[in-house]
Amino acid sequence: MSHVADPTRAVPARSALRPFLVRMHFYIGLFVGPFIFVAALTGLLYVLTPQIEAWLYRDALYTDSTGPARSLADQAGAARDALGTDLAVSAVRPAPAPGATTRIMFSDPSLGESENRTLFVDPATLEIRGELTTYGTSGILPFRIALDYLHRSMMLGSFGRYYSELAASWLWVAVLGGIALWATGPRRRAVAAMPAPQRRRWLHSTIGAVLSLALLFVSLTGLTWSQQGGARFQALQDRLGWNTPSASAALEGPAMAASDHADHAGHGSAIREDRLDQLDAVAAAARAGGLDSALMEIRLPKPGQAWTVREYDRSWPTQVDTVAIHPETLQITSRADFANFTLIPKLIRWGIDAHMGVLFGVANQMLMAALAAGLMVMIVLGYRMWWARRPAAGEPFWQSWRRLSAGQRVLWALLAMALGWALPVLGVSLAFFLAVDLLRMRRADHAAA
Repeated sequence: MSHVADPTRAVPARSALRPFLVRMHFYIGLFVGPFIFVAALTGLLYVLTPQIEAWLYRDALYTDSTGPARSLADQAGAARDALGTDLAVSAVRPAPAPGATTRIMFSDPSLGESENRTLFVDPATLEIRGELTTYGTSGILPFRIALDYLHRSMMLGSFGRYYSELAASWLWVAVLGGIALWATGPRRRAVAAMPAPQRRRWLHSTIGAVLSLALLFVSLTGLTWSQQGGARFQALQDRLGWNTPSASAALEGPAMAASDHADHAGHGSAIREDRLDQLDAVAAAARAGGLDSALMEIRLPKPGQAWTVREYDRSWPTQVDTVAIHPETLQITSRADFANFTLIPKLIRWGIDAHMGVLFGVANQMLMAALAAGLMVMIVLGYRMWWARRPAAGEPFWQSWRRLSAGQRVLWALLAMALGWALPVLGVSLAFFLAVDLLRMRRADHAAA
């Protein structure tokens, strides 16, 4: 090999940090950029669909009939009779306003996890207005269900979810690294005087700087849903007592552990008791107990358990109180009021809802759409810069690594191990980046020998 005396020793460690960050930022953009782009595109489509969904399914969601509403028991009975199967009613969502339909939900084992077979009933006439699959506690309809699966897993099941976790795991690293490069980069001339490559670089970095805080928020909230990193986050919540309080449906014994991922929780496949005749009394008991949101869901009890009635208005101000009601006495046996949540569970709830574009209504939708569009533009600009400079890609990562001081190497190695443990998908992909870079460096060494 024809190497000069190791030039890495002659360069101050501080000046080696920037090439190190440039190399890492390059690899994130090159290999993870496509995953982040797809996540941004599908997220953009998702947050813009509530109005589209309301139009697509308007016949099922709305009715022109007038007159007093029939009892919830009658509405549920009409849906069960129309379905003509042995499926049991699992939950009921009363019509939230005049002109809206009531949702009667059935647990169907032929559907996917957290999916329900739902009939839409005219409260006044008991006409069945439609039958659709709904998903989770958010109650989204088929169009958004497809986009949700696309955003979370590319419709590839559990394995596909690693794509979104890869994007969320690296997004915040890319943002922080980009900000560091932007802040420590050379002084820039007026944009109009820049050549085209520099203008692209300026626009890429400027968009990143402007969107940085929002992108960090999206990355963090996205990781709470991930498979590997989300499990680590759940374990931390358990250890620190940050779990979201829940109303226990158990009639005896301690309250069951809460789940902080209510958006992805279904109604369970266990058979529920046929107590449709109690629906109106249970609804009245819940109203008397303080549930005053028009968006209310009544879950029928499983054998030996209580009714569960909850609010699902996740806009601002948030109304997600839950009560459990004894099936014999109709007394409230347990409750979880959002006002009594500690700060962390509230922040988690608000963070998830803001990520989904529902916390502040249309304003939240537009903000998330603009964020996703800006992120996609930034990725395209990054690839354009790489394409214009290929095949040059800066000095190999390992050469930048050797330029660092011993203390910096220890610090970065410990940080990488800690992050690799906390975010396993990040750790595995980081090992892949390093292996690719090492092979590239060795190939260059052999070529120069």
